[in-house]
Amino acid sequence: MPALRFDAAAFQAETGVSRETLDRLAAYADIVRRWQPKINLVGPSTLDDLWHRHMLDSAQLFPLLPAGTRTLVDLGSGAGFPGLVLAVMGVPDVHLVESDTRKAAFLREAARLSGTNVTVHARRIDAVPDLTADVVTARALAPLAELLAWAHRFVGSSGVALFPKGQQAEHELAEAAHGWRLSVDRFPSRTDANGAILRVSGIARA
Repeated sequence: MPALRFDAAAFQAETGVSRETLDRLAAYADIVRRWQPKINLVGPSTLDDLWHRHMLDSAQLFPLLPAGTRTLVDLGSGAGFPGLVLAVMGVPDVHLVESDTRKAAFLREAARLSGTNVTVHARRIDAVPDLTADVVTARALAPLAELLAWAHRFVGSSGVALFPKGQQAEHELAEAAHGWRLSVDRFPSRTDANGAILRVSGIARA
């Protein structure tokens, strides 16, 4: 199926989410489209492909979460991908970290309209109060070495980080190995033929 024809029904077929969850995600998609002219939430060229490029790209992390995941910290949330999508899908305690106050306001409104309980931190990552999380996520935010430094603060060596990466994933892993010890599972991306999802655990400074 061509990506531009990937709509809400195709998303549901691909992920198996309930009708209620789909309706909440649709409300979220609608507010993204309505706020996009005011705030650059996503790349303009991707707006017509929202369900594939952003919704499915985020939702594909859900089955990779460890069993019993409760608290998740999403770094540099922007428009809420992947953190808000994962909250709608059922992660109970999601923290969205976004320093841009306009985007933070968008996240609060998107959470309200989609009926999703999240905590929005409108501040820089290093200014977020101490949190102990099961999982850290980040999408298109920074190279892996930087992400590990931030993630380690929230999950230590006992939690997990999930990072979608493009074709530079192996290069970033090699660079990160200079300063970090970690275990990595790689999963092919369902939205990017050249991409991978890195599930990182046992994060510790080398």
